[in-house]
Amino acid sequence: MSVSLTIALDAMGGDQAPAIVINGADLARRRFPDVKYLMFGNENQILPLIRPRKRLLDVTEIMHTDVLISNETKVSSALRRGRQSSMHLAIDAVRSGKAAGVVSAGNTGALMAMSKLALKTLPGIDRPAIAAIFPTLRGETVMLDLGANVECNAKNLVQFAIMGDVFARTVLGTVQPSCGLLNVGSEEMKGHAEIQQAAAHLRKISETINFHGFVEGDDIAAGSTDVIISDGFTGNIALKTTEGTARLIKGFLGEAFRSSLSARLGFLLAHRGLRKMRDRIDPRRYNGAMFLGLTGVAVKSHGGTDAFGFANAIGVAIDMVANGFNEKITLGLKNHGTIESEPSEAATN
Repeated sequence: MSVSLTIALDAMGGDQAPAIVINGADLARRRFPDVKYLMFGNENQILPLIRPRKRLLDVTEIMHTDVLISNETKVSSALRRGRQSSMHLAIDAVRSGKAAGVVSAGNTGALMAMSKLALKTLPGIDRPAIAAIFPTLRGETVMLDLGANVECNAKNLVQFAIMGDVFARTVLGTVQPSCGLLNVGSEEMKGHAEIQQAAAHLRKISETINFHGFVEGDDIAAGSTDVIISDGFTGNIALKTTEGTARLIKGFLGEAFRSSLSARLGFLLAHRGLRKMRDRIDPRRYNGAMFLGLTGVAVKSHGGTDAFGFANAIGVAIDMVANGFNEKITLGLKNHGTIESEPSEAATN
């Protein structure tokens, strides 16, 4: 895939920064040889690591700053004191047009807050949402919101559905993606008022959005729908539960195959199949949570990922830019319209 654009990288974000960022960028360069990078961080730490990678060095400009946002930094402090940080400067490169997108493995809360303030939301979007791709029995599903908005009204949920629909069509290549609202049951009478109102509006625009109805937690792994919509509180719990369950299964499998000589022999016989399963559910393949609804592309990499995972996060940002994702969201909002805010909410503002 030949794509000519520039991506801003927060070189100091992540557990193993800046090495993980540089190694990941080097891997991504092989897939996207025409992409250039603006790498923000401490040049004294970055340059010795990048200098041996001549091809990466040729397409990278290092923008020095010795200010960084740690995972322990509070969002309020990051907003007040972090304007010269590697994270903020990388985001600002997107705002100014010097870069087409930004990728960071740093503090999630700070990255979302800074991105929202610097990039603003798209016309017709009240709140950005965090989205990620999940492996399922049927393929892949995109889910949002995963933690940006603890509380959501019906209008927010409808906007998330529109963005998820555009994402599935644009990035996953799904021709007519189905969309489900995560709920405590699949029956139409279940759920709180906001989710009921969102469902009612999605049914009205079902000619343009393929609204499946309500889905439950076990529908996520089953792949019952191509898009799953949730408020950030519920979505984040679902995400962390899924990650924890994957680690639990991995741990149980390891214990089982180490439990006896026959089990170890069984592992040797099943090695190829287990490797295939491992690759299928490898979280690094799905690394790169997207901040949907902003005027620029911002992608959050997992802080503890390796070079392969960070390279995939860069790939997500490049794919979103190359496919004109934000332009398609704007068009989708125009086509679908938006739901009016509830009178009770408007009265309190």
